Amino acid sequence: MFKPTSSKRTLFFIFFDFFIFLGTLFLAYNLRFNFDIPSSFLENFFIVFIYISLLKIIFFSFFKIYSVSWRFFSLGEAKKLLYAHIAAYGLFWLSYYTFPEIFAPISRSILIIDLFLSLIFVGLFRVSKRLLVEGSNDRSLKKTLLIGASIFAQTLFKQNNNFYISAIVDDDEALVDSYFSDLKIQKLDDIELIVENESVRSVVITKELNQKLLTSLYKRLNKLGIYDIKLAILSDKETILKSLTVEDLLARRPKDLDKAKIEEFVKDKIILITGAGGSIGSELCHQCERYGAKKLIMVDNSEYNLYQVSQKMKDVETSLIMQSVTDIDLLEETFKLYRPQIVIHAAAYKHVPLVEANVYEGIFNNIIGTKNVIDSSIRNNVEKLIMISTDKAVRPTNVMGATKRICELYAQNVIPNDTEIVSVRFGNVLGSSGSVVPKFKSQIENGQSVTVTHPDITRYFMLIPEACELVLQAGAIGVGGELFILDMGEPVKIVDLARKMIELSGRDDISIEFIGLRPGEKLYEELLIDESDTKTDYESITVAHPTSYDIDKLNRDIEELLASKNKIDKLKEIVPEFNHQKNIKI
Repeated sequence: MFKPTSSKRTLFFIFFDFFIFLGTLFLAYNLRFNFDIPSSFLENFFIVFIYISLLKIIFFSFFKIYSVSWRFFSLGEAKKLLYAHIAAYGLFWLSYYTFPEIFAPISRSILIIDLFLSLIFVGLFRVSKRLLVEGSNDRSLKKTLLIGASIFAQTLFKQNNNFYISAIVDDDEALVDSYFSDLKIQKLDDIELIVENESVRSVVITKELNQKLLTSLYKRLNKLGIYDIKLAILSDKETILKSLTVEDLLARRPKDLDKAKIEEFVKDKIILITGAGGSIGSELCHQCERYGAKKLIMVDNSEYNLYQVSQKMKDVETSLIMQSVTDIDLLEETFKLYRPQIVIHAAAYKHVPLVEANVYEGIFNNIIGTKNVIDSSIRNNVEKLIMISTDKAVRPTNVMGATKRICELYAQNVIPNDTEIVSVRFGNVLGSSGSVVPKFKSQIENGQSVTVTHPDITRYFMLIPEACELVLQAGAIGVGGELFILDMGEPVKIVDLARKMIELSGRDDISIEFIGLRPGEKLYEELLIDESDTKTDYESITVAHPTSYDIDKLNRDIEELLASKNKIDKLKEIVPEFNHQKNIKI
């Protein structure tokens, strides 16, 4: 992270500036009088020196000259120096005419000579660092190519970096051949030539690029042997650099995100979020905070996760509730005490192999937990409930997916009274706990082979923040009874994901090992069953046609499921499309 200029660095420049000001003023006096200064002029020399020096330091600070990294001194900084000097000498001359007895005698030509001398020597002192860097073949500074003539690029030129910016390119033809901080902007298409000619060793991308262009750039740079690729982003009003990750290459950024609609939905509301300590739940907490929620009721059965996410909530009132959604009595007390207006149900067991090995616990937590949250919301007149679902609920091949399909059926068919109940179905989110990305990262860092279950396995992916914003947007437009489906883009082959992560790590000693499909694992996921989807006003969100199921029968079926000795068969009875793929005995 880049920090502001330190006070030590500022004091260093002020200290040396005083010596420069003293030297240039003394030289100006000597030049004016041919190195024979009259004693009458020498008497007030130090008064003039102190006053003009203070004025210059004040205006240097005003024009932020002491905040500039002079390694990249350019025309912009030279203009600031000129303006600061003109302002300082102009104010001095005004002071002289107002209080002549303090400064007299003084010659205008002395001030004019001193102005030019000060400009030259102060400028040379600043630019010397850049001249030294360019002249010294310092191998500790990586020659870096900037992609994008943006505000982030401008900031990088003014910061102390551990790299040397040797070239800049842009895909905007209107900018090509113009100058940016004394560097000529070149064509993005000429990267290969620039990397070779400039001996570029790293790249910083300083503008937002669409996924297709970013992926294309990554492939081109990879072929050139450039693995040090960073993105410039704004975080807490600072420009920071983050390494390019596979999440950046696979990210699905919705084009039609309606932030005004989300803010209208969330602002000043009391919102209860279950599973608040999980990957999705914690991000939903942050999003609700960002969009102006009045209060967050954060429910989770993990003390550690709840504490961790609560430490990051600074701008919203929170209540931390450590309980399980399967305890209806405690849940009912929570609803009655806090009276939430919006409920987002993100609590669930989601890891396929674990639920396969713990069928009863998976059924009880996912189905009964969801039923409890929905029933409590209805009884306590919650305005809107959003249930998070998964693409694994579509033609499920595992117990987890079947339980989530039953949750969808319950949400669609329960008698809602005045509560608007909607479900949101989407695929994998990048970086969530237990997903392939953290697993692959760990394997690569430890020098292990990356394990992929099958060469042809594919998955849909979306970034957690974007998925959560679309969840809130779906909640905002829902009127009750909808099963919303988020546009996940094109499916990604997991083996390609593994290859990209290995390439980004810069390691060529990591292999890929195929270990076979896990119990209940599909080769590919779907987002629709046979429901004909209906478009909304937003391209990123569609609605699946509802599936009718008698709610009284569904309640009886759920009770029988809990009591049944053969839970798989009962799941198949409730969800006929459930095709269980299991190779271990329950």
